[in-house]
Amino acid sequence: TEIPLWYCSSCRHAAVPPKGKYYQPWKQKCPISKCEKCGHTEFKGETRVFDTWFDSANSATYLLGKGRDDAFFKKNLPCTLRPQGKEIVRTWLYYSLLKHYLLHDQPLFDTVWIHHHILDEKGIKMSKSLGNVIDPKEIIQKFGAEPFRAWMALEGNLSRTDLSCSFARIEGAGKTLTKFWNVARFIHAFPQPETRPALTDLDEWILGELSHVVQTSRDGFENYDYFTAAQAMRSFLWDTFASHYLELAKNRAYNEGNTFTPSESAAAQYTLHYCLKTLLELFAPIIPIFTSIVYEEMYHADVHAQSYPTPLSPRAIPFTTSHIVELNSLVWKTKRDSGGNLKTPLSRATLPNHFQTIEKDLRATHTIQQIDYGPQTRVEL
Repeated sequence: TEIPLWYCSSCRHAAVPPKGKYYQPWKQKCPISKCEKCGHTEFKGETRVFDTWFDSANSATYLLGKGRDDAFFKKNLPCTLRPQGKEIVRTWLYYSLLKHYLLHDQPLFDTVWIHHHILDEKGIKMSKSLGNVIDPKEIIQKFGAEPFRAWMALEGNLSRTDLSCSFARIEGAGKTLTKFWNVARFIHAFPQPETRPALTDLDEWILGELSHVVQTSRDGFENYDYFTAAQAMRSFLWDTFASHYLELAKNRAYNEGNTFTPSESAAAQYTLHYCLKTLLELFAPIIPIFTSIVYEEMYHADVHAQSYPTPLSPRAIPFTTSHIVELNSLVWKTKRDSGGNLKTPLSRATLPNHFQTIEKDLRATHTIQQIDYGPQTRVEL
């Protein structure tokens, strides 16, 4: 970056040109006709240059409107966040802080987020000079922008380690969006109760699990740890909500044979919608377009105008997530090993006492003809 100064050939006084134009004083004529100090009319241009970081140090100041909207500039100082790579701490970060401090006698940023690098498939840092970068347009055309965003959050904690860019992993992140879409389509089939009905223990269980995810996500985002937040959301969506709660509650939500009371059925419908609506709000910072479309279609509102979810305080229930997972896994394995399917009836099941409050859901889900209670879990075809 050229230093825009000319020096009077007589007294060496520095001539500063008007703002608004880029100057190359080493080859351009001085735009000032005579020296303001001695009146001399001949000048010699500066031949030295700044390194690029001196110029880049102006980036945040420029974005805040310095010189164009000084009221906005003063109102919004300091910047909230400077995100940047670990290799330019002593250059971009140092120059930015130092230059702003010298000019304005205050720090430029509240927080600096120093992150690691994206590597190519050979484990080498991507850089333009090496020519191993991937054009984002290529990824977007092949996989879409939302899977690309989801992959970036789900792949790893960029605050702690480098990440390898893999097309296979980006494609894998897209499967989470497909799962999310299918879950939303399923829940869209049910009405959303206007008021909260009395919830069953199964409903209270999933809301408790969701509350943990909400707290983990809030803690993660507030510390710029998008990975932990995203992992908690994905795990809940795939491993807890879709794999277990949906399977256990869908018969109650449909209630085709009137096995459940209207209140019990409404409780399942309410909980399904509550979980989906909360998941959309949790995921909104990571996959903004996907969540916006689904939220608008289902809840007729802008997901990005909502407050971020806050944890609930569900009531205590007698069983845990491990209890649910262990029982479902045992039933499904027993049916699969016998050559059956999920709808294959069980003649009898002996269950722990803590499942008594959700017996109707278990009976309907697993097609259990007789349920007894005892210390050891057993299922029989």
